[in-house]
Amino acid sequence: FHPGFPADPRVYLSYTSTGSGLVSRISEFRTRDGGATLDPASEVMLLSIAQPASNHNGGNIAFGPDGYLYLGLGDGGAGGDPDDRAQDPTDLLGKFLRIDPTAGDTPYGVPEDNPNVGGANGSDARSEIWLRGVRNPWRWSFDPLTGDLWIADVGQEEVEEIDFLPNDGTGRNAGRAANLGW
Repeated sequence: FHPGFPADPRVYLSYTSTGSGLVSRISEFRTRDGGATLDPASEVMLLSIAQPASNHNGGNIAFGPDGYLYLGLGDGGAGGDPDDRAQDPTDLLGKFLRIDPTAGDTPYGVPEDNPNVGGANGSDARSEIWLRGVRNPWRWSFDPLTGDLWIADVGQEEVEEIDFLPNDGTGRNAGRAANLGW
């Protein structure tokens, strides 16, 4: 739900579509009955990201304490991330994205303080990327009191990973996106 809900009736969903290959979609819908149902005709697709496999699609989304929408996306599947998507600054897979779904006339805006805005980390680096190096962050949340971010990331073999990023700026270094190492 939009942070201004119910006065602002927008609702955001993350889902994987199977129509023409696997695609992760982030869409905005409107509710006309206080959240009991969504109007399917109101869908505005914000992002569409091709998925190379049926696993590691991530998909958790939430508004952060700063009012921006955060998206956790898996690396697209296959053991060991053979295409190095989680580290590739031009690929949205294996990342946390941070967008402003209410900005401008385009489907979404990018916060000015995102680490890659303005080519800060290479001219091809995607400006939506807020954090990189995750395998499949399928569950995560912001602490409602502190704004700290807790991430449950799927491990490779026997070990799952829990990451903690404090809401004090130390989760990023020198203007770069935090890198959780996957």
